[in-house]
Amino acid sequence: MMTALSFLLGIVPLVVATGAGAGSRVALGTAVFGGMLAATIIGTLLIPVMYFVVQGTRERLKGAPAAKAADSREAPRPSA
Repeated sequence: MMTALSFLLGIVPLVVATGAGAGSRVALGTAVFGGMLAATIIGTLLIPVMYFVVQGTRERLKGAPAAKAADSREAPRPSA
């Protein structure tokens, strides 16, 4: 997360560039900034949410979660 934030802050001068050749730098900077911002949002928000949704769906389709099923089994009794 800190690497992505550092990268985004490093691209800001390209996005706000002025002067000779600024048109191409602004276009490139905007595309790179937007791509990195989208990748960061997808990686930190969308992927964990999708994992949670898929895991919940799998558990509902199978019935009880695996952890609860393992706990509900009878423990082996020690032999004398």
